[in-house]
Amino acid sequence: MIAGAEALLVAPFTDYGFMRRALVACAALAVGSGPLGVFLVLRRMSLMGDALSHAIMPGAAVGFVFAGLSLPAMSLGGFAAGLAVALLAGLTARLTRQREDASFAAFYLISLAAGVLIVSLRGGSVDLMHVLFGTILAVDGPSLVLVAAIATVSLAVLALLYRPLVMECFDPGFLRALGVPGGLYHIALMVLCVLNLVAGFQALGTLMAVGIMMLPAAASRFWARQVWSLICLSCALALAAGYGGLVLSFHASLPSGPAIILMAGGFYLLSFFLGREGGLVWRFFPSRRRAAGLITDGSLSS
Repeated sequence: MIAGAEALLVAPFTDYGFMRRALVACAALAVGSGPLGVFLVLRRMSLMGDALSHAIMPGAAVGFVFAGLSLPAMSLGGFAAGLAVALLAGLTARLTRQREDASFAAFYLISLAAGVLIVSLRGGSVDLMHVLFGTILAVDGPSLVLVAAIATVSLAVLALLYRPLVMECFDPGFLRALGVPGGLYHIALMVLCVLNLVAGFQALGTLMAVGIMMLPAAASRFWARQVWSLICLSCALALAAGYGGLVLSFHASLPSGPAIILMAGGFYLLSFFLGREGGLVWRFFPSRRRAAGLITDGSLSS
């Protein structure tokens, strides 16, 4: 039985280098994207993460046109396009009566259509599928370096900005009263999101890169309350989704990117039903919640 479990869960990574590289990429994406997803959920900006993931499409497409499937060119183009959309959406919201979420929706739809058109005109269907859905099993050394570097930078910046970001999530008025420019922290968060989505599209494509960022963060809200615990749980769920998706795709011959996101979606649905912080079971059977609370507090014992 142990040998069978090892062959099922461990052998794909010990026998094949491309599986090990894919797992390392998933781990780096989980560590870098997990905390950002939590902050987006807390700020009620979850759909803006989706908008930014589509916004990098035209930049990546332009990089593809000029340099082919070149990692530096597509990454630089994707970052420039995503940052431009974020800044344009924010500027539109401040200069007009339109809300920022509506501005994001408008610009990301334009960006997505432009990117698909550019790749379709200058490449084939295979190239378009590569840009849209990624190829995590084809992640190479330079891609791993890029993903790891972005995750490292993200963690370092979040460590520096952690307190004001948390304060802005829960009490932005107090932050303004202290004279702290909350807009700068908002821009910093958007830049980090674009960076991590650029890292994610190398492995999961522009359509699914946001999944590893948002689904674990949304699922963690059903289990934890404090920000630090939300971040830790989000990273753990993202890593588990990456590992489980890779194992599933290997044994069932499924596309790896969709398998990873579906695994993260499975964790979300499980949390939706069983999560102790607002899950359906705990909401409709409060007696179970009280009993579990008594056991946790030590009032009941076996």
